[in-house]
Amino acid sequence: MKITFESLYHLVFVRFRRRRMNRFFAVFSPSAETRVLDVGGTEQTWSGESPDGPPFPVTLLNILDYGPVQNNRFTSVIGDASQLPFDDHSFDIAFSNSVIEHVGTWQQQGAFAQEVRRVARCLWIQTPARSFPIEAHLLAPYIQYLPKNIQHRIARWTPRGLLQPSLVHQIVDEVRLLTLREMKQLFPDCCILKERVFGLTKSYIAVRGQPAAQSNLVTRI
Repeated sequence: MKITFESLYHLVFVRFRRRRMNRFFAVFSPSAETRVLDVGGTEQTWSGESPDGPPFPVTLLNILDYGPVQNNRFTSVIGDASQLPFDDHSFDIAFSNSVIEHVGTWQQQGAFAQEVRRVARCLWIQTPARSFPIEAHLLAPYIQYLPKNIQHRIARWTPRGLLQPSLVHQIVDEVRLLTLREMKQLFPDCCILKERVFGLTKSYIAVRGQPAAQSNLVTRI
C-alpha cells in the first residue's frame, strides 16, 4: 500500500484533534445559536472530527479560496487573519486550530491574536508547542531549534520531506512556533491549557470566556 502524508496524518493526528474537539465541546457546550468563527478551518473539523451536537453556524475564514462549502451551516469567507473583515463581537467564539504559527513574524502573530480577541467574546486558539521534541509540521526531532538555513538543508530528509518534498521549504519559511511565555503575551486575558503526550506538552490552547476554562485543565493523550 502506498504511504502518503495524508494517510500518515490520519493515523497520527486525527486522534489528537478528536480529543481536542471533545475538550472544546466540554468547555463551551455550544448551542444551535452559537456563532463560531473558525480561522483557517475546514468543514471536516466540525462534521468529521467533532462529537455529535447542535448544528450551530460556523464561518470558515481562509486566505485562499478552497471552493464552495458543501453544507449550508457553513459560510466561507476569504480574508487575512491579521485584518479580520468583521465588526467587534461579531461572534460568540473565535476558534483556530494550528494556524497562528503559520501567519509569519511575531508582529503578525500579535495582529492575529488582537483580531480574534476583538471579534469574539470567547476564544479557543490552539498551536503546537515549540518545546515539544517532534516538530509537528516536518515530523522531525528538534529541527525547530536550528537556524532556518540549516532547516532548509535537511528538511527534504524529514518524514514530511520524503512524502511531500515540494512543500517543506514553504513550511520552513512560514512556521514560527510559540513558547508558553509568548502565548501568555499574545493572550493575556486567556487561560492557557496544555495538551500533553507522555508527560510532554504537545500544544497550547488559549481559552477565554467560560468559567470551566479558568481551572487548570490539562488534556493528556
